[in-house]
Amino acid sequence: MPGLPKPLTAPGPLTGLRVLDLTRVLAGPFCSMILGDYGADVVKVESLKGDDTRAWGPPFAKNTIDRVGIAMESTYYLGMNRNKRSIAIDFKQPQGLAIIKKLARESDVLIENFIPGKLDSLGLGYEALRKENPGLIYTSITGYGPTGPNATNAGYDVIVEAEAGLMHITGTRETPVKVGVAITDITTGLYAHGAIMAALIGRGKNQGQGQKIDVSLLESQVSALANVAHAYLIGGVEAERLGTEHASIVPYQSFPTKDGHIVIGAGNDSQFVKFCKAIGAPELSSDPNYSSNQLRVANRKLLIDRLNNILTTKNTSDWLTVLKPIGLPCGPVNNISQTFAHPQVIHREMIQEVDHPTAGKIKLVGIPVKYSMTKPSIRLPPPLLAQHTDEILSELKYTEKEIAELKQGKVVI
Repeated sequence: MPGLPKPLTAPGPLTGLRVLDLTRVLAGPFCSMILGDYGADVVKVESLKGDDTRAWGPPFAKNTIDRVGIAMESTYYLGMNRNKRSIAIDFKQPQGLAIIKKLARESDVLIENFIPGKLDSLGLGYEALRKENPGLIYTSITGYGPTGPNATNAGYDVIVEAEAGLMHITGTRETPVKVGVAITDITTGLYAHGAIMAALIGRGKNQGQGQKIDVSLLESQVSALANVAHAYLIGGVEAERLGTEHASIVPYQSFPTKDGHIVIGAGNDSQFVKFCKAIGAPELSSDPNYSSNQLRVANRKLLIDRLNNILTTKNTSDWLTVLKPIGLPCGPVNNISQTFAHPQVIHREMIQEVDHPTAGKIKLVGIPVKYSMTKPSIRLPPPLLAQHTDEILSELKYTEKEIAELKQGKVVI
């Protein structure tokens, strides 16, 4: 694509910080990727088979074949693992655990998403590692938290979406559906990254003492219910699925057009008057059934039926031409191709191109947060499995002979 922005190279705000990443799949890798984008040195520790998501395809990037001829670099994996270095270690061998302990001594942050108690049983729990490194910020991401009746349940985004109420409020009135991306994983990764940043600030105020952070998919999703949660907790109102409709504002939803869909929001009565006039139906705003938002909510179905009949007479672009100049909140329902062709997305450098060691040039989603001085950047492409094993072990003072012996014993690859 012409005019793609080049990867940035300036040091980020976390330059000089090391993150030991013992996570896989999505919530943990998304969290560590953000820290890597901000400049941290992220050491991604994988099993000898690699992060599960390497094989979560199709689609796969071209020319990404592993040692036994299996496509291993899925676009899923590539999208969550830039700015990291990969080392593959066998956790079952004592020498492998020793390597992880050495890495923990050299790290500022550790992130893991094992089932509660698993790393404790291996001598890699918080209490063990804080003795090795009192300043370590030890972050555990779990499905349901380390205590309680569901503590040992595996955490899967779609299950937690259902259990934590999100699926109940997503979809049509008839059918609950999951969100189009694993949004509970993403939300949890964001909560974890923010908690880590706060803990690092706290460490600076607390004589360099680290602490343990506990974040779960369930609690993150319950928190993200936001106004829906408080409508129930404070107002006693049970939520319902409304599709793209808003529970408290009408009209505020998507509408079919002649060639697609458009989202329109009239957040107050004056906007509704402007909207009705622009679409050639000024009589709607003076209709006693629709003259206030409260009445429009009460008579939602009648009004939406009338608006559907009007808006299906023209193409989406025709309505945007009419509605945008009057300042009415509106926009097209874009597909992914249209999203990445959006002029503002391009202008804000949300497409970045990097050189992958086997796939060649690949495009990645850009960094959404901009800094005026310490600019986040994509410095490293997503790593191949064990791409940096020798490099990382050398930094830990392993000799070439010792590295060769570790490889021969299948402790690392």
